[in-house]
Formats: sequence, structure tokens, C-alpha cells
Amino acid sequence: MEIFCHHVYKYWKGLRNLILHTAPISDLPAIVHKLDHYGIPYLVHQIGEERVNVFFGHPDCISVVQRFGTIDLSRLTDEQDFILGIMLGYDRMKQCSRYLKKRHDREELIG
Repeated sequence: MEIFCHHVYKYWKGLRNLILHTAPISDLPAIVHKLDHYGIPYLVHQIGEERVNVFFGHPDCISVVQRFGTIDLSRLTDEQDFILGIMLGYDRMKQCSRYLKKRHDREELIG
């Protein structure tokens, strides 16, 4: 929960517009309580039996993630993966390189 609280702090300080926090499912009630208490929009995706991904942050960012239509991050399109990385605050140039590599690899696979 210490890392989660740090993520909330980063959001409140305006350092991040969107946060992805992975936690044990047993932490979910406390996480949801804190997000509800502070009025922070969020989206929960269960991954496996014991863990959850919790996206929280600006309402527009949450809406974008909802519109991806999948809870399995490995199934995102290359474009969705790029958008998510940028929204999460990852290095833009590294995201560009990652996107171009994924597109190149996919195009080579297809022929």
C-alpha cells in the first residue's frame, strides 16, 4: 500500500495524469476506499486469480483506457500500447522507438 499511496501523491501533485498500479486482490478494498474518498476516477481489471491492475487519474484518461475494450494489456494494438505508454508518462522517444519496432516486427511477420 505504500507504493499505492505514493502513486496517489504523484497524481495529486500533478506529476501524472494516469497511474497504473498492480496490487494483490486483497488490497483492492483499501485501494477503492481511498480512491472513492478522494474522488479519483479509476478502473479495475483483474489479472489472474490474485492480482488487479488499477488505473486511476484524470477522467479523460480513464475514458480512453475504457475505450480500448480489453483488459489484457498484451492484447492492445500497437497504437493503443503507444497511447497508454504516453498517458502513463513513459519517455516519449522510447515509446516512439518501441512503437516503430513493434510495427516493423509485425510487418515482417505478415510478409
